[in-house]
Formats: sequence, C-alpha cells, structure tokens
Amino acid sequence: MLVDDLQAAFAEGLELAAGAAGLEERLTPVDWLRDGGVHGGGRRLCTADTAVFDRASLNVSGVHYDDLPDKRLSSATALSCIVHPRHPRAPSMHMHISWTELRSGRGYWRIMADLNPSHPEAAFTERFREGIRRAAGEHWSHGAAQGDRYFHIPSLARHRGVVHFYLEGHNTGDWDEDAALAGTIVMSVIASYCGILGDVLTTAGPPTAAELDAQRRYHSLYFLQVLTLDRGTTSGLLIHGDNDVGVLGSLPSTVDRAQLEAWVAPQTVPQDVLLRELIAALPDGPCPRVDPATKRRLADVVRAHYRAHPDALALQARGDRLPPTVANHGSEAHR
Repeated sequence: MLVDDLQAAFAEGLELAAGAAGLEERLTPVDWLRDGGVHGGGRRLCTADTAVFDRASLNVSGVHYDDLPDKRLSSATALSCIVHPRHPRAPSMHMHISWTELRSGRGYWRIMADLNPSHPEAAFTERFREGIRRAAGEHWSHGAAQGDRYFHIPSLARHRGVVHFYLEGHNTGDWDEDAALAGTIVMSVIASYCGILGDVLTTAGPPTAAELDAQRRYHSLYFLQVLTLDRGTTSGLLIHGDNDVGVLGSLPSTVDRAQLEAWVAPQTVPQDVLLRELIAALPDGPCPRVDPATKRRLADVVRAHYRAHPDALALQARGDRLPPTVANHGSEAHR
C-alpha cells in the first residue's frame, strides 16, 4: 500500500540521517484499533526524548464502514507525519496525505506539507520549497497559496512555518495520476527534510540556552495552532477517541506556560476560553511537559469545547475548500 511504503521510507530516511551523524535511532511501532478493530485502526512509528528527536511520529491510519451502509464515508486512508528534532537549529516538519472514498463512489485526496523552524535558515527554506515545487508541478502555485492560508494564525498575524503546501479535495478524475502526485510530493519532502536534518546533526554545535528557549517558545506556537486552529486535528478528535495520543502526536514535548498565557487575550471569543482550558489541562510549572496522559486531557478539552461551542468550528483553519470530514463519518441516508 502506498502509505505503508512511504511511512517505511520516511522512517528509514530519519534513521539514516541520525546514523550519518553517529547517532543510532530506531522508530518504534505502536498499533491502535478503531472500535476494537471492527472499523479499522492504524500503526504509528514513533520515538521521543532521544538525542535526535524531541518527538517524531509517522502515522498510518485506515478507517472503513463496511458494515454500516448508512455512513456517508466508505473508507479513508492517511499518512500523517510530524517531526520535532531535539536540536533547535533543525526545523520541525509536518506532512499529510489521505484518500477519502465516499459511499457514493466519489473520492478525493488531501495533500499537505510544511516546514516549521524555530530558527529559520534561508538555505533550508529554499531546499524544502524547491523540492515540493518540482514535485507538485502545475499544482504548486495553488497549493502554496492554500497552505499559506491554512497555516496563518490570525490572532498573532503570523504563519506557523516558512513553507506551506495544501491541496484539499484534489481529484482530477485520474486516480493513478493523483496517487502518483501524492507519492511524488511525499518522497520530495522526505528527501529534502532528511537532508536538512542530516546537515544540522553533522555540522551544528551544541545548542545554547537562548536557542533552546526560542525553540520552546516556538513549540508553544505550534501547540497553539494545532489545538485552536487545526481543522484536521479537531476532526480526528471529534470523530472518535480511540487514538488521542496518536492524533496529538503533532505536539512537542514541552511548552512555555507564560507564552501561552500571553496569547489568551488576542484570541477570538470563544477560542480564548479554549486556550485557557488547554493551559489548565497542562501539568504545573513554567515549562510543562506534554506526556500521553496530558494529551488525553487536552483531547477531552477540545471535544468538550466544540460540543459546547459548535459554531467555533467556523473559526478554524481552512483552504478554499472546506472538507466535511466530521459529517462524512455521520450516519445519513445515501444520496
């Protein structure tokens, strides 16, 4: 399967980048089941708190409703990858591809990739951007514009990262061509990102205290965007609670409480309430760690917030097409 092959290729690339710097890394498989396996599940390759990785999670998931013909969704398969390196000079990255097939037989691709540094380097930015640009071809301009739209944080008037690409609802009518596009983009991201990571690991000296502080503040920005704006994350949490730790695999290990508290006031109502509740769900201390138990509390906060404030979903990030992800998992008469 395409996503399994791409997951394996990315894991190998990360491990080879670490190995070239004399650091041994192995990503560990963790399985999860949807409704006890009746409706699918997935496997993530992950590692954390190592010499190379603060957090790394490469998630393959597959959901199907073969036994529930009233569901709008027939099946959905995705690869979602998030890497937060240990060294602050190495950028974080996110990548996602998914194929959604509806009961009607219609289907569409979602293709996303973004580079997220705490210390931007022009050469790294250009390498990552150029790799996607070549792979995306005629789709580059549209995908880059939609990525910039999706990953903008209005309350702070800034973007999450430095390169953003996003195709939503992509379907040219040629499944093989579209699948090849998704695979080519992912392989370009793997090549450019693993090269960037390897360069940092082999050339950068030990991080300074100032660099680590800046990285923690940036990780707090990532936390803010994922939990208050990211539509894909919120949809995953609202659809089911079988994989909360995996869905929130995008979160870095540590955040800056004071920085998050300073961002409450600029939030739109009721997202200011959401951010306060997220902060309250964190462990005590100025630099709380986001461990699995904390992720489960954060997931509960997000679900409770949108059930109490369903209109707030309109405040979340989007491109020019709004995917009905949560509605697709609902039980409706086939149309």
